[in-house]
Amino acid sequence: MTMRFAILTAVVAISGLSQGMLLPLLAMLLDESGVSSTINGAHAAALYIGVLAISPFLEQPLGKYGYKPMIILGGFIVICSLALFPLFPSFSFWFILRFLIGVGDHMLHFATQTWITDFSLPTERGRRLSLYGLAFGLGFTAGPLLASLASINEALPFYLAALLSFVGWVAVFWLSNEKPKPFERSASAAGRWIGAWKHAWPALLLPLAYGFLEASIHSVFPLYALRKQMSAEQIAFILPFFSFGGIAFQLPLGALSDRFGRRAVITCALLVGVGCFLTALTVGASIVGLAACLFAAGMFTGSLFSLGIAYMTDLLPKALLPAGNLLCGMLYSLGSMVGPPLTGSAVDAATNTFFLAVSAVLLIPAVCLAGRREQKKAA
Repeated sequence: MTMRFAILTAVVAISGLSQGMLLPLLAMLLDESGVSSTINGAHAAALYIGVLAISPFLEQPLGKYGYKPMIILGGFIVICSLALFPLFPSFSFWFILRFLIGVGDHMLHFATQTWITDFSLPTERGRRLSLYGLAFGLGFTAGPLLASLASINEALPFYLAALLSFVGWVAVFWLSNEKPKPFERSASAAGRWIGAWKHAWPALLLPLAYGFLEASIHSVFPLYALRKQMSAEQIAFILPFFSFGGIAFQLPLGALSDRFGRRAVITCALLVGVGCFLTALTVGASIVGLAACLFAAGMFTGSLFSLGIAYMTDLLPKALLPAGNLLCGMLYSLGSMVGPPLTGSAVDAATNTFFLAVSAVLLIPAVCLAGRREQKKAA
């Protein structure tokens, strides 16, 4: 089990690296070719469109063929797409490749996280999924460093990411295949999704909130900072502190949730996160103040996705785990798509409403969790 978990987390870390590399690199290359900021941002949505498009078609093949084939196919799609970017420098073709990256990455993440939730004991689930989230976060944070190699050769980051993905892909072949617990054949896909939502809707709100939060901070916080008369260099210094906070506290929060219960720890983390964002309203354009607030907010909200998966797994019967994991990916993508335009509109209305909007979104699952009674997991 240790080797299996190590390989799966390594694959996820490499996936995070490739995604973290693609976002800034493609934005830079498209900007240099004269693409407007609005169109550039819309181009980035192709990845999330790919996630949503493939989601309805993954549960049946996972049950039929197992985890390993889906990871291998998803990894193959990602490797080929990365290698094709420098060969066909076209706006439209890059949109298609981004879409395919979303498809392949979602296949990979859906299979790996469902597999980990399946074989992890409840007493260690929080720690394992926190390590899973930490692996992706570390890779994603290192991605811009890989993107910076474009100054040597524009194709170099793409080929290095493809090579690293290939190494992780080969390692998967060493794993023995397993299949999830069969679901009831009488239940339709929609019925299973409704069943998963009915059992675990408070946990499923967390990936939605995290997608909203993460995309808004990376896309709209720079606009908020510019309205505060901050320079691009100052913004570039402050922005990573949210990710640093999430990386630093992923494992401790997961361990705390294993020991004291998922609902209580997540509720407290959400409320503290809200407090951190509201505190950011009081520091104005202070570089140190904003960096400290984002770091503290990241500490308590940067684990929402992995904690949400762990809590969802606590609430769902194993037969509904694939459906629940699919919903997590879909809701995360939905939050990532709606977050920037909504918070951007808030900033256009009044600059300081950015942190108010983010806090309001975090407060919704906090209130739902606080008012929920613990329920026994279905068989």
